Amino acid sequence: MCYHIYSTYSFITVDPVNQTRHLLRLNVGFIISQPFGYNRDFNFDIPGLRLLPDLDLKDFNGVARIGRTQQGLILQSKFQCFIQTECVRCLTETSVPLQTEFDELYAFSIRSVSESGLILPEDGHIDLEPLLREYLTLEVPIQPLCKPDCKGLCVECGENLNEMMCEHHHTCQPDI
Repeated sequence: MCYHIYSTYSFITVDPVNQTRHLLRLNVGFIISQPFGYNRDFNFDIPGLRLLPDLDLKDFNGVARIGRTQQGLILQSKFQCFIQTECVRCLTETSVPLQTEFDELYAFSIRSVSESGLILPEDGHIDLEPLLREYLTLEVPIQPLCKPDCKGLCVECGENLNEMMCEHHHTCQPDI
């Protein structure tokens, strides 16, 4: 099985071995020598991706646009994916969509560094994994639900009230 990363100019096929280590690492060194205003899109469409240590993403897709500025390389990105988690009301497995958009500047020197403190590595490679992990973790809901009107579990017998009514069913909604 192979995963595909599309660039504005090329198509790259990547073996899933060590996928996280290399799929999100972009060679942007060639952009340094381009004129101000130059940009390049890196499109992602990955069926499954693990951001260490424990963020498992499904149907990960989006775009990272890298542009040349006077201060450094600007990363403008928009990503979507799904995570598997447990509903806080009925405890069933559910797939929750996550979306994030962020802009970060990878400065050429310490003098032009932004508040994020990112400096373009000397090897010209940008690793998106730490940024993606940070931004996607912020998008994970604190109390995920399988659906907005989830009825939860019966407090008496533990029956999932979304699947069947029990003799203990109360008309009030769960407090969660």
